[in-house]
Amino acid sequence: MNRRNFLRNTGFVAAGSLFVPAFMKPLEAMALDELSLYKNLVVVQLSGGNDGLNTIIPYGNDIYYQKRKGISIKPEEIIKLNDMQGLNPNMAALKEIYDQGWMTIINDVGYPNPDRSHFRSMDIWQTGSDSNQFLSTGWIGRYLDSNCQTCKFPYTAIEVDDSLSLALKGQTKKGIALKDPAALFRNTNDPFFKSMIQNEKEHLDEDNLGYLYKTMIETSSSASYIQNTSKIYQSKSVYPTSGFSNQLKIVSKFISSGLKTRVYYVSLSGFDTHVNQVNQQGNLLKQYSEGMAAFLKDLKSNNKLEDTLVITFSEFGRRVEQNASNGTDHGTANNMMIFGGRLKKQGIFNAAPNLGDLDTGDLKYQLDFRQVYGTILDKWLDVNNADILSKKFNTLDFI
Repeated sequence: MNRRNFLRNTGFVAAGSLFVPAFMKPLEAMALDELSLYKNLVVVQLSGGNDGLNTIIPYGNDIYYQKRKGISIKPEEIIKLNDMQGLNPNMAALKEIYDQGWMTIINDVGYPNPDRSHFRSMDIWQTGSDSNQFLSTGWIGRYLDSNCQTCKFPYTAIEVDDSLSLALKGQTKKGIALKDPAALFRNTNDPFFKSMIQNEKEHLDEDNLGYLYKTMIETSSSASYIQNTSKIYQSKSVYPTSGFSNQLKIVSKFISSGLKTRVYYVSLSGFDTHVNQVNQQGNLLKQYSEGMAAFLKDLKSNNKLEDTLVITFSEFGRRVEQNASNGTDHGTANNMMIFGGRLKKQGIFNAAPNLGDLDTGDLKYQLDFRQVYGTILDKWLDVNNADILSKKFNTLDFI
């Protein structure tokens, strides 16, 4: 195999999944006991536009049942949280989490002039832009850029997936995407790979090829660090059998083993429920809830829950009234779910959606999603949110 075929076959050129920040190399020199406790952020993306009204159900409002005669959840099946809202019955695993005070629900999160396109709205959420603003960097990526300019040891972010989301791409720094640290380690220890990064140093000063080789060298360094650090930890917790739970299990392994990664990113797709929504969404909410419950309990058992904040978002909610196919179409504002061991305001954060005051059939947003991001940046990641979000957003009191 020659050099060009190797690059093509491994997908290194186009993958985007193996971008690695340079910070990993100095971290390899750090002993584990030098790593102090610090705060982790885990971002959970529900792709497809999850129907928030059948997730956190406003069962106390008669309009919910009037607008959704074919897909509403019966009051006796709902897991009541207060007199107005309750959990979808497929989210029973999260009731204990809620009762423990590890969960906050923020209603009606959105942005002005919302876009109903999956791709465009996801870009807006991942970049933190206005609806008429097009950015090529993500809000977490810009956080990495910001810290890397000022900190001795820049932080980084890991997405448990094959490819890297826009959210984790900055101008000068990017996160890394991987599904299996052992596989990445094996690939970067392939004799041909080793030979290339050891013998092709004359290309390091070239623009494109030099960037590629530097990335390969840093990937090799990072793969060793991630594998050697995380392999010492073996979880004793039992997780459900699902791809989503496995993502969370990997994140827990990284956090509990002391991997010095600040932001993790996972996703669950399939929420675009235009037809026969109830069973499809119910199955996904069950996967989500059981995986999250196992993950949070695992963190708690390892004394990591207080140092971890988890946020869940979807690119938009669904319209209030169901469609003719027993599904729901693309809407606007949606709820966000926040988890952690140090939530300042636990339970339901703000008023339930006002189903009697809609914007042409859609929920009006109460809070801008960048207020949630801004709160996390200011209070959890310790940076000024105006430096990341291009303008200052007022913070909230959930942490």
